[in-house]
Amino acid sequence: MKKNVVLFTALTSFLLLFSCKEDKLTEVVEVPLPTKEEKITIGSPNEVKADPGSFEMTKLPFAYDGLSPAIRSLTMETHYSKHYLSYTNNFNKEIVSTEFENMPIEDILKKMDLNNAKLRQNAGGYYNHTLYFNILTPKEQTPKDTLSGSINKEFGSFSNLTNQFKAQSEKQFGSGWVWLVVDRYGKLQITTTQDQDNPLMKNALIPGTPILGIDLWEHAYYLDYQNRKGTYIDAFYDHINWEKVNEYYVEALKKVKKV
Repeated sequence: MKKNVVLFTALTSFLLLFSCKEDKLTEVVEVPLPTKEEKITIGSPNEVKADPGSFEMTKLPFAYDGLSPAIRSLTMETHYSKHYLSYTNNFNKEIVSTEFENMPIEDILKKMDLNNAKLRQNAGGYYNHTLYFNILTPKEQTPKDTLSGSINKEFGSFSNLTNQFKAQSEKQFGSGWVWLVVDRYGKLQITTTQDQDNPLMKNALIPGTPILGIDLWEHAYYLDYQNRKGTYIDAFYDHINWEKVNEYYVEALKKVKKV
């Protein structure tokens, strides 16, 4: 019996020794891993189309690698062709044969019952992502025209707006958005919302029309930046299409004057 115990112990020690040697050998062998782009075939945003419905996806005005390396192609494709597409399709399904089917998206967001979780999430997700992809550009810009003057008047300078917007984005806890909005008095304000809510909804802390918004859900940046959210915020800010933001601003002011 003792012989069997000794034999078993010796055999176990030998296997452990061999395993440890094998682990050490594995540790010193470096095998280069393929990049994400090599593992996954990146398509074209032109290939992405929502199912037939009341609302369509906005066309991405550049290729998936258009903002690389700030936002790489895999992140952009996943965000646009998976998340945005899903929100669009689900939103269209939710409003079929309802009073909202032929209503402008802004009116839907203002009037809908916030207890309707599916409609709230998908209507918000559709609107928020449409604006997000519309205000991105490969070329770095700065505000001009009407918007530039208003920023200087209400924030003191473009630099002050930038610092406040980035600081608010850094402080935003969990999934949500930070917005630059035109409030009911026509003034520019920075505000936040959780999940896929936005300032057009009844529960908004600062009601207003969004003209700029940053997506702070992890799907917007985690593949590129992991926990370095601040680096993503800087990268996003460098690719804001301020010409488009100015267009949204002028439109929002017209709506304020009509009220």
